[in-house]
Amino acid sequence: MGDTTSRILRLLSLLQTHRDWSGSELAGRLQVSPRTIRRDIDRLRELGYPVHASAGVAGGYRLQAGASMPPLLLDDDEAVAIAVGLRGAAGSSVAGIDEASVRALAKLEQVLPSRLRRRVNALQTYTVPMAAGGPTVDPDALIVIVQACRDQERLRFDYRSREGADTKRLVEPHRLVSAGRRWYLVAWDVNRQDWRTFRVDRLAECVSDGVRFNPRELPAEDAAAYVAGAIASTLTRYQAVVRFHAPLSELADKVRPQDGRLEEIDSGSCILRTGGDSLEWLAAWIGWFGIDFEVQEPVELVDYLLVLAGRLQRGASSTAIR
Repeated sequence: MGDTTSRILRLLSLLQTHRDWSGSELAGRLQVSPRTIRRDIDRLRELGYPVHASAGVAGGYRLQAGASMPPLLLDDDEAVAIAVGLRGAAGSSVAGIDEASVRALAKLEQVLPSRLRRRVNALQTYTVPMAAGGPTVDPDALIVIVQACRDQERLRFDYRSREGADTKRLVEPHRLVSAGRRWYLVAWDVNRQDWRTFRVDRLAECVSDGVRFNPRELPAEDAAAYVAGAIASTLTRYQAVVRFHAPLSELADKVRPQDGRLEEIDSGSCILRTGGDSLEWLAAWIGWFGIDFEVQEPVELVDYLLVLAGRLQRGASSTAIR
């Protein structure tokens, strides 16, 4: 890619930050003259990008939203990244997005230079997504939810629980979380006065009622961590609370969000809240860290560890080398 094209790509990237840039600022960032910046701005306009210029001390250049999509300016890595993303969307749980992704990928190929078209075409031809079953979500529902999150407006919808019970919900939406083939809405349930997670594929008749609300503080590090904790609590038989005699940083890389939630107590200890379907698995996983710990909950795990400790001690004594 030539220096001019590369520079125009960097210029476009700066303008896409949606702020005003003076000619001198852009020239300094790209290490060229203001005259070169003006020529590059004209080139972007010729390509269809609506770059607005305002005069005066506070003036500058700004990229405005256009009525139609101008030709794409992509470097090699960006083009391949888009192609990979579109191809991967073919196995998405969003209804109809697979066909739209294939159409978009075909259009992308038409505007790419030949050297990139061959690479993208090979990716499309020789990559086959694995079909995955399971429910799909309505893309219109996703749009309604994210717009309500953005605008801080309450949502109303019908919801079917895992047990099949139908209820009507009024919530203050916080975030939408994608977890593999499942989409979850994290929201404050107005009637139940508590935080809840909702499977989006179980929602129906989702509409905003236009009532604004003040955002509440989520009782978790972020929405993804909250959903991971909610999934763990509903899918596991035993819920465990374990205190480790080590700083949180020592365990942070070993505990994924879906494994549990870490909470710092002080500089030398932390709490792990986790779950498991069996006491045997929980005991083995907690012991795998190689850190001194105390089980606070459940009592069944404490009893099992005492039995296990005796068994291990007897086993070590009977096999000791004399």
